[in-house]
Amino acid sequence: MPRVFLITGTSTGFGANLVQEVLDRGDFAVATARKPDSLSFKGTSSHNYLAVKLDVTDPSSIQSAFAAALDKFGRIDVVVNNAGYGLAGPFEELSDTQIKTQMDVNFFGLIAVTRKAMEVMRDQKPSGGLVQQVTSIGGQRGVPNFSIYCASKWAVEGFTEAISQEVKPDWGIKFTCIEPGGFRTDWAGRSMAFPEKRHPAYDHIDVQKAMGARHGTQAGDPIKGAKAMYELAVMKDPPLRVVVGTDAYKAIMGKIDSYGENYKKYEKISNSTDVEGYKAP
Repeated sequence: MPRVFLITGTSTGFGANLVQEVLDRGDFAVATARKPDSLSFKGTSSHNYLAVKLDVTDPSSIQSAFAAALDKFGRIDVVVNNAGYGLAGPFEELSDTQIKTQMDVNFFGLIAVTRKAMEVMRDQKPSGGLVQQVTSIGGQRGVPNFSIYCASKWAVEGFTEAISQEVKPDWGIKFTCIEPGGFRTDWAGRSMAFPEKRHPAYDHIDVQKAMGARHGTQAGDPIKGAKAMYELAVMKDPPLRVVVGTDAYKAIMGKIDSYGENYKKYEKISNSTDVEGYKAP
């Protein structure tokens, strides 16, 4: 039986490429976007495709999108939380509004979609499904000039790891954090937000110029990235998290090494604080 994918943020980038991959593989796609009329994919029909309006910051929009998907296909097997954007700039240059909006879209919107996905997957017959969270290598390591973006992605990582241990195994609900490195999408181009005002203390940093120079030169191919996401989605036992991209793999392996060195170095202090006579259960 074809799987039913509901994917957020399908106007461009990973979302658009993943919808096409799903259709090409013979599965069904519910493509969501704030402007669904602008979506266009090859090989669509009334049997395998549905375009739906979904704004992850609007609870009623989430409810309506899931209702439309269930009305059309009867179930949802994979939900891909791909909607999001990058906010780049020194922390002190970011406005409170920019910070809040970044968290509203990248974190609070994602957890609202996840809540609905879990409800649907638990209640449908047979129960089960996969929730893919598109985070970032920035959800595993702090990247300068991306403090709030990284905060939003780290939040998703911790949230997802926790809830993956709350669900009953017999519900069949699984979770995967997809952690991409740099890909040639619009993420570093027109989709990126920058500070509205510069701070004189940060005249040594020009993030907009740096990102403009990087845009289009990243290692990652979005079409190949979408194929990897699909392969992970159809695995019998998908991983909780996986990096995607050679730069992301190199970065995470370096982070693992530095973690091991740091925590081992301070092992004596870490293990010096128990109550006298305490024995672990």
